[in-house]
Amino acid sequence: MSLPKETDYGNTGGVDTMKPYYQDKWVTIYHGDCREILPALDVKVDLVLTSPPYDNLREYGNHAWDFETTAVLLSRVVLDGGIIVWIVGDSVINGSESCSSFKQVLYLSGLGLNLHDTMIYWKNGFAFPESNRYAQNFEYMFVLAKGKPKTANIARVPTNIENRIKTKSSCYRTSGGDTVPMKYETGKNERNRENIWIYEVGYQKSAKDDYIFEHPAIFPEALASDHILSWSNTDNLILDPFLGSGTTCYCAKKLNRYSIGIEIEEKYCEIAAKRCSQEAMELNL
Repeated sequence: MSLPKETDYGNTGGVDTMKPYYQDKWVTIYHGDCREILPALDVKVDLVLTSPPYDNLREYGNHAWDFETTAVLLSRVVLDGGIIVWIVGDSVINGSESCSSFKQVLYLSGLGLNLHDTMIYWKNGFAFPESNRYAQNFEYMFVLAKGKPKTANIARVPTNIENRIKTKSSCYRTSGGDTVPMKYETGKNERNRENIWIYEVGYQKSAKDDYIFEHPAIFPEALASDHILSWSNTDNLILDPFLGSGTTCYCAKKLNRYSIGIEIEEKYCEIAAKRCSQEAMELNL
């Protein structure tokens, strides 16, 4: 893997848009439009983990972005067997939800990516809802694979039922209507984690340092870490084309993965670079 020479953060790129804003051994951050930077990167990545600006929910310095162009570029930069985790929500416009999440995942699927898992990011905290609708406290996490996933480190969690050490007899009804006895094992003390992930969100919950919350919508560090651990291995390369406050690169570095982050708004590049330069910080899991 060929990455540019290490630099200190604070470089705006200037005329040379491919000059890293920040770089160390594990992290490379570019300041600019991912539609311009991605075609110039001579790399393939194992995992794309990102949450794009969606609808009118986030202010991003009046920067426009083209979803379809970005989607095509991401489908090309990810390795065969690699994963794209696309985290997105919908806003309410003129009394109706925008459906952007569904439109985007259908377009990504149309590029030949397989919708491997439709996951839910459940926020344990939310804004006050409108009077005529229920409180909105989740976003979709679409897990798309380029072919069969080459890495799936599925987390295991303890079972909740006591005394699961015997084999019980049960029965099921066949398609012909006959009832046939069936044996099933109940002795396992753990199972695959479910695909609804709950995280504490808000000030001092998603991350620790005050300056990180200058960004309007940050990933919980636990969310980023869980996806990185699930869909990549040590020394793999992770990409976030909408880096924001830098959570993806920060967590990738702490988990011994290389990462590339692209961010169009310079003030957020500065936050991400400062964050990734802090070697001693612990992940907020």
